[in-house]
Amino acid sequence: MATTTVAPPSGAGTSRTGAARSAFLLLLGLAALALALSASVMFGSRSTSFGDVLDVLRGTADPNITAIIESRYPRTVLGVLAGVCLAVAGTLMQGVSRNPLAEPGLLGINAGASASIVAATAWLGASGATDTMWWALPGALIAGVLVHVIGSAGTGTSVVRLVLAGAVLTAVLMAFIQAVTLSKPQVFDSYRYWVVGALGGRDFEVFWSVLPFAAAGFLIALALGPGLNALALGDATAVAIGSHPGRTRGAGLLAATLLSAAATAAVGPIAFVGLAVPHVVRALVGVDFRAQILFSALMGPTLLLLADVVGRVVMRPTELMVGVVTAFIGAPALLIAVRRMRGTS
Repeated sequence: MATTTVAPPSGAGTSRTGAARSAFLLLLGLAALALALSASVMFGSRSTSFGDVLDVLRGTADPNITAIIESRYPRTVLGVLAGVCLAVAGTLMQGVSRNPLAEPGLLGINAGASASIVAATAWLGASGATDTMWWALPGALIAGVLVHVIGSAGTGTSVVRLVLAGAVLTAVLMAFIQAVTLSKPQVFDSYRYWVVGALGGRDFEVFWSVLPFAAAGFLIALALGPGLNALALGDATAVAIGSHPGRTRGAGLLAATLLSAAATAAVGPIAFVGLAVPHVVRALVGVDFRAQILFSALMGPTLLLLADVVGRVVMRPTELMVGVVTAFIGAPALLIAVRRMRGTS
């Protein structure tokens, strides 16, 4: 009597392989983030060891070592927050616009925060990281809302109008900033430190102040994965499969605005994290935005914390601001993005 062998479904092996690969990448991402967190509290103008960190956690460390390590906690936590916000915002911007060169700065948020800080410093006496944070946040949000209003005028949200509105608003605000800083040197002295982007010189009050905006933006982003996947197929196809491109685009821009505003208000306008991380993540996990958003939230803080550590180590006993380090990273990232565009065009 002949027997027949039933083959497993052809997609079963592929599905198991994909799940195993995703699990491996997740563990790798968590390990890299843990390494970056450890390095952030260990290295600086005076380096400590991992054993010192463990002693501090156990409460048995030398008081001087404890003070050094604990002084690095705020910048480490802010690095995680800003890295998550910028990377996820960049992923959303590239998904919403279907443009691999899109990044959070296109919304005019950096310029809005900068203009607000310059005005507050010049005429209201704002100074210090906490003061600038409270003025940067509304400026960033107002700029983002203005760009959304202009981009949504007429027949719904248009990516082209959004980009043009962001460019025009940025140009106007930068002209205002230049006029004020050139006429008031003391304002320029304060502004030039903030505009580079740095994690140091801030406390936990800054973190708790921007956390609600960051959390709201991140929760919206988590819900947008399926909609962004549909949007990547084109508006017509998205509508045909039951998605709502207009709602997805609007919610994505809202989430990107909240995330970018929170990060910029907390640590200043740090460039290229929102551009570079989505490309690396896309190369690792593929085109599924549900995975891209999660892995961006892991890779963003890892990149930002490691860049901050590099800035602290290479110029001891002073430090190179993290915004300068990420700018060096941004140039090759931009070249890679352009090459990817040419390869797929």
